[in-house]
Amino acid sequence: MTQAPSVDVHRPKVEYFDLADLTNTDPKGFVRPVERYHVEPWGLYMARTSDHEQFHYIESWLLPGLALRATVFHYHPEHQRDQDFYLDLGEYNQVGPQRWKSVDHYLDIVVRSGRDTELLDVDELLAAHAAGLLTAAQAQSAIEHATTTIDGIAANGYSLERWLEPLGITLTWI
Repeated sequence: MTQAPSVDVHRPKVEYFDLADLTNTDPKGFVRPVERYHVEPWGLYMARTSDHEQFHYIESWLLPGLALRATVFHYHPEHQRDQDFYLDLGEYNQVGPQRWKSVDHYLDIVVRSGRDTELLDVDELLAAHAAGLLTAAQAQSAIEHATTTIDGIAANGYSLERWLEPLGITLTWI
């Protein structure tokens, strides 16, 4: 019998976005300066530098109504990836007049525009649920939002933008 690979079980990653102070508190508690926030009725945009070894800049849109965070990573040349957008599934909400919060629900989707999507980290979602870190309702919601997202993007020629357009959502990037 083959052994299934072990999964690193961790609590859901929580981030805070403070528009007044122009900061982003990452899941490890590091407070990062933000260059730009922009609010639309359907979401929050953030752009900031990064000290990550693989990328130097990050842009994200939090889309509460779709339970998505859409991100463009600006990779260093030696770490380029074959992806246009990285989508995180989770809960994204405004929690104060100038403060937003994200709670990652493990599932991720890589979008390669015009070609395909790839669902990632199903094993992490299942392990987190088994460990009691996500309720059955939260896990089911993540799966339902992921399938809706994948179906919508695929039905629009694997274009995130074309899927979002009839929903009244236009993502802008630097």
